[in-house]
Amino acid sequence: MRIRLIRSGGLLGVPRRAEADTAARPDGAALEELAYEVLAAADGPPPSGPGVPDAYRYTLTVDDQPPVEFTDPGLTDAQLRLVERVLGEGF
Repeated sequence: MRIRLIRSGGLLGVPRRAEADTAARPDGAALEELAYEVLAAADGPPPSGPGVPDAYRYTLTVDDQPPVEFTDPGLTDAQLRLVERVLGEGF
């Protein structure tokens, strides 16, 4: 499985991109499970309320499936763990 994640927005607006091929990673199975969890949650209603200025926006693409978008703050636990593992960022 190929997982692509793009982070955009933020104070400087500089996008950050990362791609992970789960077949080449020792934690590949766990990463796939996390990606499927994030994709499944995307079928639910979007969070309500006003957005936060300069918030990070994430675009997740798994293989050839349509992209899924989510925004920080308000990341789910699965989204946060996926961001940490694919982009290599801790919060």
